[in-house]
Amino acid sequence: MTEGSGEQAADLLVRGLAAIDRANAQDPVHLLVDGVARPKELVHAERMSHWLGVLAPGASAAQQLAARANHLRRWVSPRSDYPDGRSAYLRWRADHKKRQAAEVAEILAEVGYDQATIGRVRTIVAKANLGGDPDVQTHEDALCLVFLESQFDDVSTQLGDDHMIRILRRTAAKMSPAGLAATSAIAFSSHGQALLAVALAPPADIQPV
Repeated sequence: MTEGSGEQAADLLVRGLAAIDRANAQDPVHLLVDGVARPKELVHAERMSHWLGVLAPGASAAQQLAARANHLRRWVSPRSDYPDGRSAYLRWRADHKKRQAAEVAEILAEVGYDQATIGRVRTIVAKANLGGDPDVQTHEDALCLVFLESQFDDVSTQLGDDHMIRILRRTAAKMSPAGLAATSAIAFSSHGQALLAVALAPPADIQPV
């Protein structure tokens, strides 16, 4: 790649990320971050980019775009629009992935990305071949780390310790060794640390929380 083409690729990436951010900035739900109210999915996207940078400093443009688009405009199809139950939950997730893939493809095409890159972004966002595709695994690791740093305590309070430990075990099972090692950078509460220790302990070492 020539210097000029490298500059063009960098400019294209900046414009692609900005276009995704503009879409997520429309989120009507806001979170307080350092005392400032900010769109929820924009915050999520930024944390995905942060963890991708930790796990894969040399991540490709497709990886960076996929991380930023992971929850693209998720508020337009909330879980509450679907009935209770696991089958409805799985249908919601499938519908979200389909809509999200179509929308991110449209955004990136308007920016000027080629179909090969757009297809790669869609593959990563859909988490196709998780466990067999290193880029998809890194994406999943980043997603799990965002969940652990931002939702752990709230979900634990809502569901209780036993349920949370089961969730943590399922989460850990989806993560790579590098992803699990990165959890050491998260400032868990003391109770959160105890739950995580139980969830990650070998069966013979499990002790009551």
